[in-house]
Amino acid sequence: MNQAKLKVSYVLTMLALALFPLLLNASVSSIHLLRNDLVNLKASKLIETIGQELEDKTGVHAYIIASNEHFPERFNLVEYSRQYEAKLSKPYVLFIFAPYATITTKTKQRGRIGIIPSSQNLKKMYDDDKVRDAAIEVVALKDSNTDEAKFNVGIVQAYSELADELAQVKGIKLTHTIHDDISVMLMILRILVYTGSLIVLWIFIFRPMWLKIKSRKENG
Repeated sequence: MNQAKLKVSYVLTMLALALFPLLLNASVSSIHLLRNDLVNLKASKLIETIGQELEDKTGVHAYIIASNEHFPERFNLVEYSRQYEAKLSKPYVLFIFAPYATITTKTKQRGRIGIIPSSQNLKKMYDDDKVRDAAIEVVALKDSNTDEAKFNVGIVQAYSELADELAQVKGIKLTHTIHDDISVMLMILRILVYTGSLIVLWIFIFRPMWLKIKSRKENG
């Protein structure tokens, strides 16, 4: 019995280690990601690449706050953003993604997105609804992916849409953005998760079983 428990514990530990890189939050220095409670390392690096290209080619700064805070109903995101003013360089657009913020207490709906430009002229350079929808379409999908995985894809997709629109107004095409490839990204995400799970299952469960059966046949 103890051996069985140890084996199960070992498998779970190895599974956690195998999936750890996918869940790891960015620990590297982020210029464009002002607060990161949700974004993994790979998504963080992509955000930095897109943000830097946008700055280099247009002079516009695009920042993200990805917060897991449970903001109350009618919480003022503009006031909240002021604590980050020292890190903001004008002209800028600040994208706030707060999936656990309360929309209405009565319905218990959660999830808010805020887009805050440094000027009204800058606000005219992008479609507010289109940027929001780029994130919402991913997060709202009913599939087997975890909320955390969809948060990563949704944030990157919305940030990419924002960067593309800001650049397009200036007649510039960015090379590192994601062009409406939500379904492709989700498919890749599924493949990565399923492949990792299958490899772990094969190594620690199915392969030992297969070897036992093979050994019995050879010795029988």
